[in-house]
Amino acid sequence: MPRLPIPFLAAPLALALSTPARAVVGGTEAPDGAPARSSVMVLSSRGGVCTGIVLARDVVLTAAHCAAPGAEHRVHFRDEAGAPVLLGVAARAVHPGYDAGAIAGRRRSIDLALLRTEAALPARFVPASLTEAPAAAGTPLTLGGYGVARPGDHRSTGTFRTATLPVVEPYGPSRILVWLKGATASGACEGDSGGPVVGAGGGVLAVTTWASGTGKAACGGVSQGVLVGPQRAWIDRTTAAWGAPARWE
Repeated sequence: MPRLPIPFLAAPLALALSTPARAVVGGTEAPDGAPARSSVMVLSSRGGVCTGIVLARDVVLTAAHCAAPGAEHRVHFRDEAGAPVLLGVAARAVHPGYDAGAIAGRRRSIDLALLRTEAALPARFVPASLTEAPAAAGTPLTLGGYGVARPGDHRSTGTFRTATLPVVEPYGPSRILVWLKGATASGACEGDSGGPVVGAGGGVLAVTTWASGTGKAACGGVSQGVLVGPQRAWIDRTTAAWGAPARWE
C-alpha cells in the first residue's frame, strides 16, 4: 500500500465559510468508538480533507463534493503501527442528484458519493449499518468526523471526534436532509463532510455535508446531513453492482 506523504496530509482545505466540507468542533475525541471503527479519511489532490463511512472492506460512502471528478482522491487511514496509508480509488459513483452549485444557487442537491478502493481495508474496520429510522425535531443524533477541532487550525485534523446534538427543523421537516444544532457552539467543521450522523441504535442515518458558523466563528452553528434512507435504492443498486451490498438495520 502506498504511504501518505506527510506534507499532503497537512495541506489546507481551501474552502470558505458556509461552503461544503466542515469538521467537529466542541466535540469529544472518540478514536476507539464504534463510529470511528467504521470511518476513514478521504483526501483530494487539491488539498481537500473529508471523512468517509466504511460500508464494506472496499466500499466507502462520503459526500459527493469530497469525491467529485476533477481531482485525484485517496482513502486514508493509519496502520497498526500508526503509519499513514493511502488506498487508490478503483471506481466512484456520484449520486445523479448532486448539484455542485446548489449552495450558491439555493437548489436541492443529493450530496452523496460511493468509492470503491483498489485494495481492501484492514479487517479491523467494521462496516457500518445504515438506517431509514426517522428523526423528529429534538431527537439527539451523534455526528463524527476527522476534521478540525479548532476552525482554521488544520493541524488539529486527523483525530476522530463526535458531538451529540438535537435535530432542529429550520425549514420544516425534510424528507431529504437533517439539521442539527446544539445550545452551545458545536458541530461539524472543515474535514467532517462525508462523516456519519448516527442514531440511538448505532445505525448511520445521514451523511454530513454542510455546516454554518456562529457569531464570528467559522463553525459551530447548524450542521446538515443528507438522509441515507430516501437514497436507499441508489445505494443498494451501486453497492450490489460492486459485489458488496450495504447493510441496513
